[in-house]
Amino acid sequence: QVQLVESGGGSVQAGGSLALSCEASRNVYCMGWFRQAPGKEREVVSVITSGASTRYADSVKGRFTISRDIPKNSLYLQMNSLKPEDTAIYYCAASSNYYCNLDTRPDYWGQGTQVTVSS
Repeated sequence: QVQLVESGGGSVQAGGSLALSCEASRNVYCMGWFRQAPGKEREVVSVITSGASTRYADSVKGRFTISRDIPKNSLYLQMNSLKPEDTAIYYCAASSNYYCNLDTRPDYWGQGTQVTVSS
């Protein structure tokens, strides 16, 4: 089992920045961020391996940066140039699978943290 606890998020105006953090009870190979906007399905935002190999959804490329701190069992998401369409609940997720890509299905989920971007 892996417990994931997110922090950060909040409200910001369009063009602003926010940072999310996720603390895991232990490290797993593949970790990532997902989001779910009202009335929409949950979608992947970005994933990262323990070797720091990253993948990003096209909608966030160039604006969001995923990173992790292995000794601290932590995952981060720096979000810049935020848009109203980035408004969603953001979830930290993890998978023990050694295949880590945007279509990897997580085994573990955090509780989610709200990000609201106003125009």
